[in-house]
Amino acid sequence: MEAPMKYILVLGVLLFLGIADGTGECGKSSPDQEAFKLVPCAGAAMNVNTTPSKSCCLQVKKLGQNPACLCAVMLSNIAKSSGVKPEVAITIPKRCNLADRPVGYQCGAYTLP
Repeated sequence: MEAPMKYILVLGVLLFLGIADGTGECGKSSPDQEAFKLVPCAGAAMNVNTTPSKSCCLQVKKLGQNPACLCAVMLSNIAKSSGVKPEVAITIPKRCNLADRPVGYQCGAYTLP
């Protein structure tokens, strides 16, 4: 019984340190900073009929490894101010045919298809 309690305590300390050092959904980078990586997706994020470019899909695949970060970027202030439509942006992983995309992940008021 003592060993599981020790692991819980260590996990709690690590969680606290993660919160205390300012890390968020995208680690030490802000969603607004990460949004700049998705510039190749601008057209695809505004029009569901636009085919995402290869460079867009590559960036979405990288960010999609952390679904919380991907969502934070799609809903970021930079994305909103640049005209990104969240209901369109969340369809990009599917339109890129990413097999390992986070299907069903709740992204704010939206669910990744």
